[in-house]
Amino acid sequence: MITADRTSTFPRFLDLGYPSIERGEGVWLYTDSGGKILDACSGGAMVSNLGHVAHAVVDAGARQAEEIAYMYMDHFTNQPQEDLAARLLEVAAPEMARVRFASSGSEANETALRLARQYHVDRGEADRWQVISFAQAYHGSTMATLALSGRAHTLQAPYGPYLSRHLHISPSLRELDEQLEQADPGTIAAFFCEPVGAAARPAYSPPDEFWRGLAERREKHGFVVCFDEVVTGMGRLGTWFAYQQLPIEPDIVTVGKGLGAGYAAISAVLCKQHVYDAIAAGSRSFDLGHTWDGAPLSCATALAVIDALVDERMVERVRDRGPRLLEQLKQALAGISIVGEVRGRGFLLGFDLLDPRDGSSFLPAHLDVAHRTEDVALDHGLLIGSTQSTPDGYAGDQILLAPPFVSSDAELDEMVSRTAAVMREVDAWVSKSL
Repeated sequence: MITADRTSTFPRFLDLGYPSIERGEGVWLYTDSGGKILDACSGGAMVSNLGHVAHAVVDAGARQAEEIAYMYMDHFTNQPQEDLAARLLEVAAPEMARVRFASSGSEANETALRLARQYHVDRGEADRWQVISFAQAYHGSTMATLALSGRAHTLQAPYGPYLSRHLHISPSLRELDEQLEQADPGTIAAFFCEPVGAAARPAYSPPDEFWRGLAERREKHGFVVCFDEVVTGMGRLGTWFAYQQLPIEPDIVTVGKGLGAGYAAISAVLCKQHVYDAIAAGSRSFDLGHTWDGAPLSCATALAVIDALVDERMVERVRDRGPRLLEQLKQALAGISIVGEVRGRGFLLGFDLLDPRDGSSFLPAHLDVAHRTEDVALDHGLLIGSTQSTPDGYAGDQILLAPPFVSSDAELDEMVSRTAAVMREVDAWVSKSL
């Protein structure tokens, strides 16, 4: 374990010791001390869809680096960027019209936010700036993306003075109507959300009634719908994008983690034709750029990721295997007193942790059960994820699994088995601690 007093880095948690990962292979991570960890969370951030050391992707990046690795998109374009944009629209999102590349999910979501704003300004509606989003949300770590969440205690403190005062609701059409009425619909630029939750409420999505109602209100009031699919894009739910499973299409959608699959830092913003047309008929400039946007090395790598997903039919694999994986997890966790709802789509699964004394209340925040669960999982040689949401009052502690798409049936079975063992151990600890 590497602790804060033994490193020159600035770690995220100064009181936590970090295992040092020496190498990876498929769905396994190996520490420099000889440990072996089963990766049920795609690198820990739901990124490594292709597992670790996908040789074809590595080779594609190496070939591109031998030709040209970098130039700035303000001055040039490059063939990998052109090819990747066309391939995304052809294979993954034929409903969209244009693509803008960035380097991270936070950058992509901030770009989407700025694009929504400029869309309205270029159409002569400069009063539109406010955004409505789900309170229980995570959209990134920049100041603009932090403002999209309503989680003042767990995410926004102590940065509140820097954040825009956007509007937040639970997944409720009634609350949406109340916010529209109070704010004046003519000031609303966008509704911004994950169509299926990931880091904030894993695998949760409102019922179809909500999405149909949102589409009706978009038509009536003129705001745009922005979907954050940084996690769910690129096949995580068994379709290329989550919105392809819903009765609504966004005007703007972002994608990130699975686009580079851990082999390149790349994300993207995709938009419908009418969004692009507004800029083309207006200012004719979307002056936003980050240093690595559209770099040939990143784009060539992402092209190889898409080729792997297509050639090995991995999205179809997730679609076909996901329902059985969910049933396995439900059966394995049945009867564990702190486990509430178990839900999932494709290879994104989550479950709530509840107070066993009544089976419905959040667990006491001071127990920090979500973090403890992650620690116990590592003791069992398992990497899973968690959300620590209790202090905000929107949702309790939750656990998530997001296996790499390359996981074999036996490896998925082992992930479920180890998860159940972890939860039984945590359940016993909670019962003694209450």
